[in-house]
Formats: sequence, C-alpha cells, structure tokens
Amino acid sequence: MATFSKFNAFVENLAEKVHNLGSDTLKVALTNTAPAAANSTLSDITQISTGNGYSSGGTAATISTSAQTSGTYKLVLADVVFTASGGTIGPFRYAVLYNDTPTSPADPLIGYWDYGSSVTLADTETFTVDFDASAGVLTLA
Repeated sequence: MATFSKFNAFVENLAEKVHNLGSDTLKVALTNTAPAAANSTLSDITQISTGNGYSSGGTAATISTSAQTSGTYKLVLADVVFTASGGTIGPFRYAVLYNDTPTSPADPLIGYWDYGSSVTLADTETFTVDFDASAGVLTLA
C-alpha cells in the first residue's frame, strides 16, 4: 500500500481559505522525482512526460463525499485510473494530489503517495490511484 504524505503548505492553505475541498477541482499528477514537504504548488513538481495517455497536470479526481460527522471531516475521492495508450507512461513513483481551482496560489499541493518503486505502464496497461473509500483521502479532527 502506498504511503500518503501531506505538503506543509496544505495546512496553511486550509487556514487561509485557499481550498474548498467539497467543490474545487482536485487532480492527480504523476512524477518520478521525490516531492519535498516544503513544495507548495504544482510548478514545484517535475511531472513525467506528457503523451501516451498522460496529460500535463494529470487527471481530475471525482469527489465522492466531503462531509463532517461529530466534528471530524472526511474527504472521499473516487479512484483515478491512468491508461497507457499508444506507448508507455512513466516511469513514475509518486502520485501528487493538488487543487486545480485556486489562482492564488495557482495549483496548491495537498499531498502525495509514494509507491515505493518506479512504475512504467506498457501500452494498454492501467494504473489505479486507489483512494480508500472507507477511511477517505484525508480526515481532519
């Protein structure tokens, strides 16, 4: 199972009303370069090359639920699937979640998953960023 790490700027951005996790457009980008906790926007991330089914900026994630119960907020996203088409995608090791809606700062980072080793998709192969539908992508208490 991949390990999730949040970016430090995400905490400040929440406090300063940068994110509306219930309605903003969240996306997943792929990189083979280790993100740093101090990264703050997508421009700090070295994405993999575009083409063969991967577009610059990654793929949008669908928000399944965004709600609080008894003082604990939980964000649940539908899985994001990348499919190689016409050639390979990768290599990549990290899936980076960011918010594509804000303009200041543009494309603020939320967190990333480290898959432990690089992955390359051959033509027609798929890779699923499996968001935990039970525990959610993140919880705030």
